[in-house]
Amino acid sequence: MKKLKNLYILFLLLASSLQAQQTPAPSASGEITLTGGIAHIGNGEVIENSLIFISDGKITGVYDALTTKRPLRGEVINIDGQHVYPGFIALDTTLGLVEISAVRATEDQDEIGEYNPHIEAIIAYNAESKVVESMRPNGVLLAQTVPQGGTISGESSLVQLDAWNWEDAVVKRGDGIHLNWPSSYRRGRWWLGEDPGYSPNKDYPSDILEIKDFMKQSQAFDAGDENIMNLPYAAMQDVLDGSQNLYVHVDSEKEILDVLKFKKDMNLDKVVLVGAYRGYKVAKEIAEAGVPVILTRVHSLPGAEDDDYDISFKMVKDLIDAGVTVALGNSGEYWQSRNIPFYAGQTTAHGLSFEDALKLITLNAARILGVEGQLGTLEAGKDATLFVSTGNALEMKGNNLTKAMISGRDISLESHQTELWKRYMEKYERTE
Repeated sequence: MKKLKNLYILFLLLASSLQAQQTPAPSASGEITLTGGIAHIGNGEVIENSLIFISDGKITGVYDALTTKRPLRGEVINIDGQHVYPGFIALDTTLGLVEISAVRATEDQDEIGEYNPHIEAIIAYNAESKVVESMRPNGVLLAQTVPQGGTISGESSLVQLDAWNWEDAVVKRGDGIHLNWPSSYRRGRWWLGEDPGYSPNKDYPSDILEIKDFMKQSQAFDAGDENIMNLPYAAMQDVLDGSQNLYVHVDSEKEILDVLKFKKDMNLDKVVLVGAYRGYKVAKEIAEAGVPVILTRVHSLPGAEDDDYDISFKMVKDLIDAGVTVALGNSGEYWQSRNIPFYAGQTTAHGLSFEDALKLITLNAARILGVEGQLGTLEAGKDATLFVSTGNALEMKGNNLTKAMISGRDISLESHQTELWKRYMEKYERTE
């Protein structure tokens, strides 16, 4: 009996230590006017003294307060001197699919098997993840949650980061299917007595042939007996008819050129390169093929001994200068996604303007996802998914949010991290 009592007390203590995610904001209604802010539209334009009108969760107008005579409407919020941005979009994440990487029971990012285009990551998305709520204080209000593993991992979706469940979170379900392209080189398995250095991958041609065969089988399925169902082949039809992206995760220049040839051979309309570490070496070919690129996180070390020390920082501009549409991703990571604004900010020290860097995580990301008519800029007709910061949100010191909205809903900027910060600030203030 005493043992049961002790277990009960322990359970209560554990339960009391758990803190649920902030309650999602209610639906937006009515009119709001944001006045006096420095509006970073997201398309390169900046309005130093802006008027932003919002009605029922939609932006109805963005104007220069010095030249417009439009009357203020609804609730007026003075943000004089603060900066207004479109909500940042984190691409190529496992956000909501992993809570603690060291605890297998909290991971739901991959499935067994090599060809899983019919697997939807969104079904496993945890809207109440504490990692998810920690994104919002940095201005990351949307994310592409991406499955991992296998040759074809499955289907990603775009979510907003203030929701009760995955159904509420979905902004665009099934934005694309993810293919992990094979490598033409492999490291030797030293534990088997092989040279640990790089050597040509003898299976590379057959690996590509297998992918092509799967694509051809998918094409044949569409023309076959409609009474026979094959889920993987059926899931590829939107990629084949050009209504859905095929995200190809690839790095080296040879493999990138092979992907571009694969796109042409398979007559694929929407292909996006993800990673593309050596993409700057074949930037002209990528641009000519009309293929956008989602680069891996900028804060990473050079991938080879003879790479420039700052290659990860400056390759963004090299690709943009060649005419490639570029956005920034997170290499399938989850908690690092909160740093996406600072990855973009880093590129400004290597040739990009702040407004062009902003496009990497707003307008360009929205274009790749196919939601540029709804998100990515502060323009009339788009969702009022935006935030207000006291400083430059692409810099760690300036990124200090005072307000954020998702579709006009005034969302909480609290998280377990901000709560701990306040708790210990109070502790040390009392001891001073």
